[in-house]
Amino acid sequence: MLSRRDFLAASLAVAALPALAQETPATGGFKLDPRFAPQVVPIKRQFKPGQLLILPRSHYLYFVTEPGKAIRYGVGVGKAGLEFTGTATIDVKKEWPTWRPTQEMIARDPVTYAKFRGTDYVQPGGPGNPLGARALYLFQNGRDTYFRIHGTNQPSSIGRSVSNGCIRMINEHVIDLYKRVPIGTVVTVL
Repeated sequence: MLSRRDFLAASLAVAALPALAQETPATGGFKLDPRFAPQVVPIKRQFKPGQLLILPRSHYLYFVTEPGKAIRYGVGVGKAGLEFTGTATIDVKKEWPTWRPTQEMIARDPVTYAKFRGTDYVQPGGPGNPLGARALYLFQNGRDTYFRIHGTNQPSSIGRSVSNGCIRMINEHVIDLYKRVPIGTVVTVL
């Protein structure tokens, strides 16, 4: 149940959302399509406050703030055949996470991931890292799915189906979401 304090804090934070959609130095001058900017929208009342709902076909992630209302963020999603569907929980959260492609990614695209082939190299966190500023790790039944909700160093991928399955967000947006969702948050990808 959402406390009055949490409700007020969320309401004040939502008022600041338009500032998150502005052009920033971190995005290299990239201008986000306004429909993918964070905004408060109505949502079916069946979704519980605190839940995340992702609709890959429309490229939106919804964070339910109260019955019938959500903050909607634009996202980039997995290419056909690589997307995650189902229900998971956020069991790990990391700021400026490290990254290494999965063996399947390396096998699919050995040229792109050549520096990872046959090594144990892990890319350090930072602005050049594909996971961006924050990562929320999706688990099912206590097992890592290897799918993430994360920032990106490719902001033009928002609104497109181009990833290896993860849900990408503008770094400023994933930082905002990261602050809002605790460990254990339920994530449903339809």
